[in-house]
Amino acid sequence: MRVGFVQMEPRFGDVEGNIRRALTIMEGKEAELLVLPELFNTGYLFTSKGELEGLAEEIPQGRTSQALAEFCQRRGTFVVAGLAERYEGGLFNSAILVGPPGVEGIYRKVHLFAKEKRWFTSGGEGFSVYDVRGIKVGLMICFDWIFPEAARILALKGAEIICQPANLVLPWCQRAMITRAIENRVFIVTANRIGREKRGERELKFTGESQITGPGGELLLQASLEEEEVGIVDLDPSMAKDKAVTQENDLFSDRRPDLYYQLVSR
Repeated sequence: MRVGFVQMEPRFGDVEGNIRRALTIMEGKEAELLVLPELFNTGYLFTSKGELEGLAEEIPQGRTSQALAEFCQRRGTFVVAGLAERYEGGLFNSAILVGPPGVEGIYRKVHLFAKEKRWFTSGGEGFSVYDVRGIKVGLMICFDWIFPEAARILALKGAEIICQPANLVLPWCQRAMITRAIENRVFIVTANRIGREKRGERELKFTGESQITGPGGELLLQASLEEEEVGIVDLDPSMAKDKAVTQENDLFSDRRPDLYYQLVSR
């Protein structure tokens, strides 16, 4: 499978422009699965819940879902993208999996970062894996990376490729995803954004360096710190089915869930 990340710099509040920019960047790129950043259509640094309410969309009726669905149908490809979603009275930091038939999966971010907690509702549906042309694809978003349970649950559900839309500002995630890939023996596509956002008193600088990581912790491809770019590699997803660490050790069969009760106790 040819998979890739799309590293771009959204402009806050310019939904039409951000969608148009993403489609332009992806046009002509030969990949079966492309991953866009977190909140690629709105930008990140909200200053009020009202501002978020004005930019959030319903899925799949919203213009972002519809534009990506048209692109995927025309190109015969799949896209994972992060966007602000309005759903059942809540506002969610979500990721969608879109294919030629339209939206095929929705993940609502579980682990909200910093001031996201003021504006967004934490997702409660958990972590799901979807079938993309016979390949198992899981979704997580940005700050989920710091909770190893997220990637582990996706791997236990059969994910061979984990797609991670991100707006990273902390310096650790890119290195940490190497460990997530090793400890679960999966491929991980991290699509980060670049640039700065200054809204009111706050300013954030995003770290770029989108990357694709292999099941053995190989850094297969990494983007620059500050340039918009698409990175695509050919993956053999069957490699993620092999959970052997040594001839005597298997990541999953060697687990001791009977001793892990503290992971789910409060």
